[in-house]
Amino acid sequence: MKYVTIINDKEFEIEIGNDGRLTVNGEPRDVDFLPLGPALYSVLRQHSSHEVVIDVHDDSYEVLMSGRLYTGRVLDERAQLLAARSGGGLIDSGEISIKAPMPGLVIAVLVDEGQAVTKGQTIIILESMKMQNELKAPRDGVVQRISVEAHQSVEQNKLLITLT
Repeated sequence: MKYVTIINDKEFEIEIGNDGRLTVNGEPRDVDFLPLGPALYSVLRQHSSHEVVIDVHDDSYEVLMSGRLYTGRVLDERAQLLAARSGGGLIDSGEISIKAPMPGLVIAVLVDEGQAVTKGQTIIILESMKMQNELKAPRDGVVQRISVEAHQSVEQNKLLITLT
């Protein structure tokens, strides 16, 4: 089955064959994916091991890997067809809730309420499992609400910042 995956506004065509083989934009990829917990996975890619945290939202995913947060959407062939026929775009608009992808400690909040932010700008630093993770704005917007402060412990899915 073919999927279109949008990660940080970059589009990838992913195909998973009946034999389990994976191709990304037509290139074969050697990937092994093993669940370790409710949101924690081990990914072996080209003989390199990664711990990955995946948080599933209604229509998107947040993937934390090697200290970087990626925001993505996955559309199967049917969803792509429906979006194309309805004229629906793939760009998010409206309010965005930035939530903690894992439990941790807020090290720093790098923005203020009312501040304009640009896509990819680091807005908060969260420490988890002895790693500092930079959470970035998924698109341009304005900080509407900050729900945490530095040195505060947070649980997974805790609302951190709201953007519009």
